[in-house]
Amino acid sequence: MTNRDDRPMADDPGAPPASPAMTTTTPALPAAATATGGPDPEVTPEQLSLARRLRQPRTIVSIAVPLAIIVIFVALNGDQLSRVPGLILKANPALAALAFAVFYMGFPLRGYRWARLLRGTGLPIATRDATEILFLSWLVNCVVPAKLGDVYRAWLLKINSSASLSRTFGTVFIERVLDLFAIATLGLAAGWWSFRDGLPPAIQAVFIVGFVVVGGLGLGLFTMRNFGRRIMVALPIPARIVEFYDRFEEGVFSSVGLRALPSLVVITGLVWATEATRLYLVVQALSFPDVQLGLSGAVFVALIGSLLTAVPLSPAGLGFVEAGVVGVLTVAYGVPLPEATAIALLDRVISVFSIIVLGAIGYAISSKPRGAGLTVPA
Repeated sequence: MTNRDDRPMADDPGAPPASPAMTTTTPALPAAATATGGPDPEVTPEQLSLARRLRQPRTIVSIAVPLAIIVIFVALNGDQLSRVPGLILKANPALAALAFAVFYMGFPLRGYRWARLLRGTGLPIATRDATEILFLSWLVNCVVPAKLGDVYRAWLLKINSSASLSRTFGTVFIERVLDLFAIATLGLAAGWWSFRDGLPPAIQAVFIVGFVVVGGLGLGLFTMRNFGRRIMVALPIPARIVEFYDRFEEGVFSSVGLRALPSLVVITGLVWATEATRLYLVVQALSFPDVQLGLSGAVFVALIGSLLTAVPLSPAGLGFVEAGVVGVLTVAYGVPLPEATAIALLDRVISVFSIIVLGAIGYAISSKPRGAGLTVPA
């Protein structure tokens, strides 16, 4: 067959089989050669072992340094922050539980979206399988730095199906692009509404960053779609890297078509609505009389926090997210430091600590890390 540039492509052993006839599970395949005879990048179980990663000095430092900064911050503000445990303990348990439930409603939505993207590349996968793999990858992102969970997600799919690793990376990439577009556009809209009477200087800087992100993503996708391979071929790089790029680009653009894009945008909006609603419910659960954040403010703060989780220097943005959320709440919304800290901590208990606990249980009982295969979608 030929791709959109009419360049020939050899049969890809890493691509999904042409026939839909399948048994109850898709057998796990080893990392093998894929398109045009070039191998997929080798990712071994040892490289992705959580126990091994947690013992690495880089991981230890990435956790220890933010924790040390947090400890110093608490020590310097001990008088004010001594109130925080009591404030959290007074939270309304029903609303906190509702915030928890709304947050976890986002995972089936994320799984369904990723399944849609994978089906666009020709790989049939059930939403349940996609959700399970995605949730396990979030566990990895919560305990190790450098967004290794994205690599782990692609690797889990590889060992449980006939998927090409590099093409899967393309679907993860376009999913991240959809998320960043949603964060930037929804954050800008919520920020404009929340600060419609006048933007503080710090928020003006955030708006500038948002416009740059949206513009940069659009330009990057346009360049990749129209000039990506020409640029790769012109560079002095090995042919196997160009082959990897071909499969990666195919995963990016074959997973999203004009017909599928509107529904993917709606699903992405719903995903981020769960993130914003979670924080709004956390604020309502704490019910501070002097905190008038509102729904638009909750959307804005939640999206700022989500954007900071992309910082790859610490697991789940440890230290960066807490500082960003507390900073926006205190500087932009005038929330007192103890109340802002209580909001940030309770929100992180739901969005990070619960994933570590439930994800560890899921990892122990899931068959996906053992490569047992995928369930055939109905």
